[in-house]
Amino acid sequence: MSEVVTPAGLGYRMPAEWEPHLATWLTWPRPEGISFPGRYTPVPDVYAEFIRHLVTGEEVHINVWNRAAEEWVRGLLTERSVPMERVFLHHFPAYEPWCRDHGPIFVARDREGHRERAVVDWGYNAWGDKYPPYDLDDAIPRHVAALRQLPLFQPGIVMEGGSIEVNGCGTLLTTEACLLNPNRNPHLDRAAIEQHLRDALGVSNILWLGDGIEGDDTDGHVDDLARFLNPGTIATLVEEDPSDPNHPILQENLRRLGAMTDQDGQPFRIVTLPTPGRIEMEDQRVPASYANFYIANGQVLVPTFRHANDARALEILQAEFPERKVIGIDSTDLIWGLGSFHCISQQEPR
Repeated sequence: MSEVVTPAGLGYRMPAEWEPHLATWLTWPRPEGISFPGRYTPVPDVYAEFIRHLVTGEEVHINVWNRAAEEWVRGLLTERSVPMERVFLHHFPAYEPWCRDHGPIFVARDREGHRERAVVDWGYNAWGDKYPPYDLDDAIPRHVAALRQLPLFQPGIVMEGGSIEVNGCGTLLTTEACLLNPNRNPHLDRAAIEQHLRDALGVSNILWLGDGIEGDDTDGHVDDLARFLNPGTIATLVEEDPSDPNHPILQENLRRLGAMTDQDGQPFRIVTLPTPGRIEMEDQRVPASYANFYIANGQVLVPTFRHANDARALEILQAEFPERKVIGIDSTDLIWGLGSFHCISQQEPR
């Protein structure tokens, strides 16, 4: 029998988010979608503000439902003074806008003095079949790989981009709550899942946090909890109110991080981020987190929530990214969809 060809076996790896981007990919939210029930109207303006910052440093590629949607989005962005030279719209329809999870995962390798890229196409089942239908969302990576004329790898398991975090040097951070949930890959145990991650993303060191924050319908995505700031530094969310249900969850994750080492056996430097406290909308707690920032070329775009801790979070992150401009963008309307800027975006490395 011939061996299965994997990205790692061919020398590919998933670059860290801070490595240079060619573009950021987004999927435009539809007014007919279910992500923003009763509160869609302000969301396009949040997207426009996000894109206005992104285009200063990289291309922005947007998946839209059809030509009518393209024309509407172009009109809105133009009205909001977004420079359009770096904005590209594609008729790649998806039901919901969470491109971090349904979009392509790009991997790269350097060969003979030039970079080669490929796309990893995980299966997508809307976080455990919570929000069908999702067949169109699941097809997005195939459309992008065809557009870019890149090799496509399909590991054959369910996985979302927001559930994994890499430092680009061989270490991956994830959570037990999500990846070991039987609503994703019930036929796989921890060891089998780890092997899939090694094969697909070129990592060697896989680290596990525990549970996610209250209100998170993804079953504990890591991008609401802890993020690499550089290969040796991790920012993690900490709830200061001991009466908050998130307090023990985040303390346990902090404890685990303190015992972890990188791919070379070195301990991580841990930076703590505050939370914006308990934010409820229509009697539902939403998973508001400053950890859901997006590292773009020359910038770090951080969700803010009209809370006193917004300024603290921005100050902490600016100190950690001295060569990038840390920018807060009001995410109060976006978080009603239970996600923020990292959840809606997917980086395409150069």
